[in-house]
Amino acid sequence: MSTTLESGSSRSASPDRGASNRWKALVFIALAQLMVVLDATIVNIALPHAQVDLHISDANKQWVITAYALAFGGLLLFGGRLGDLLGRKRMFVTGLFGFAAASAVGGAAANEAMLLSSRAAQGIFGAMLAPAALSLLATTFIDPKERAKAFGIFGAIAGGGGAVGLLLGGFLTEYLNWRWTFFVNIPFAIIAALGAFFVIREPAGGRNRNPLDIPGVVLATLGLVSLVYGFTRAESDGWSDTITIGLFVATVVLLAAFAFVESRVKAPLLPLRVVTDRNRAGVYSSLGLAIIGMFGLFLFLTYYLQVVQGYSAVKTGFAFLPMVAAMITGSTQIGARLMNRVPARLLMGPGFLLGAIGMLLLTRLEVGSSYAGVVLPGMVLLGLGMGTAFMPAMSLATYGIEPRDAGVASAMVNTSQQVGGAIGTALLNTIAASATGTYLASHHAAAAAGAAGQKLVQAQGLVHGYTTAIWVAVGILAAASAIALTAINAGRPGAVTVGSSDTKKAEGEIEEEAAQLPVSMH
Repeated sequence: MSTTLESGSSRSASPDRGASNRWKALVFIALAQLMVVLDATIVNIALPHAQVDLHISDANKQWVITAYALAFGGLLLFGGRLGDLLGRKRMFVTGLFGFAAASAVGGAAANEAMLLSSRAAQGIFGAMLAPAALSLLATTFIDPKERAKAFGIFGAIAGGGGAVGLLLGGFLTEYLNWRWTFFVNIPFAIIAALGAFFVIREPAGGRNRNPLDIPGVVLATLGLVSLVYGFTRAESDGWSDTITIGLFVATVVLLAAFAFVESRVKAPLLPLRVVTDRNRAGVYSSLGLAIIGMFGLFLFLTYYLQVVQGYSAVKTGFAFLPMVAAMITGSTQIGARLMNRVPARLLMGPGFLLGAIGMLLLTRLEVGSSYAGVVLPGMVLLGLGMGTAFMPAMSLATYGIEPRDAGVASAMVNTSQQVGGAIGTALLNTIAASATGTYLASHHAAAAAGAAGQKLVQAQGLVHGYTTAIWVAVGILAAASAIALTAINAGRPGAVTVGSSDTKKAEGEIEEEAAQLPVSMH
């Protein structure tokens, strides 16, 4: 008996140490994710200052954003597959050091070419880093309760990091220099990389050592680049522009060819089993739609607060903080606590719907609207809803995935977010601009009544455009809610769904074990 107790004691110590390492690993994974998400918005605040310093033309300034978006969005699937092949920890650390080096070049940029090349390099290393971070999280936290807490933190960062970027970007630009919006990545990356090197232990046996699907890599990269650039160009040159239309046609052809190749090759870049699974398909589509609406809102609220209400960059950043706090609350206190008690669709569907209600409140914006009376309630409801929905969405997207597919499944989550962000910015900005133009044309006589009248009508036109686009975003979030409620049928994480492949596997294992029992026990 004493021997048994001692062995049990020695075994119990190891899981404790393992749990401690897992939570330490989460700190560094979350830090890396925060850096990537911050970069999606922090540079936007600094762009006008960088444009002046480096003499970047108005026609080329969009490439500071576009160069990053094209590299990041186009290479995500490739980056995720490299993690499956070479090891997620290796890609995670490589991505961090590469991102830090590219950020140093961007901060020290002496001319336009140097800045644009650094942004493209950030996108390349970000495409290695982001899928590795999520797949490490998915393969490290297996226990349902631990997984809920870990994904709660990760989901809060993924949802609120963009708004934090607005605050940090405004602070650094206003009180230091635009270059610090690049330099700030360096300590983030170095701390996360060193911590990952010493703390993260990648589970054994999870690699996919099949050779790379080169045709798949080429077709997926070109197709995603064409898609992201098409929406980016639509924003600047219009939807009827010949090149814009050509890019969308090329996207359809390239991605159709990619799907055909993936269904035929022995070792595909993106195994179709990853995206044809009903629950993962529901997550990817609903999450992508939600990002379309949310990124568009970030853009319009930033414009509204700064251009219409006259907020400084720093004050605008502080104005977003309640939404960030609400996202963290929704993710860690609602989503994480309920994820193991209710099916994911019952968190995602109501969460996206609550976000839509928050946006609905923001359609009441006017030139002189009160921040406390109109903006704040809408942002808080949006934050609570999106935080509640994001965490189970990210967890379900990687739950039950075969270890060899963890990288590409994680890359698909990031791809849906990146493509959603590009679509949201282009689509909603175009809708807003069109509505503003129509309003100004119909109020031409009022605008002619002196400088004060012109300024007021201009502001009213801008707000009319913003609210028109927000109405569209409300519909998009409502659609995301409907897809989550109807397309996703998974039960609680950790619970076995009757009739699922996991059930059949479990039943087979039980039958096999029963067959091996002594006859006297049957």
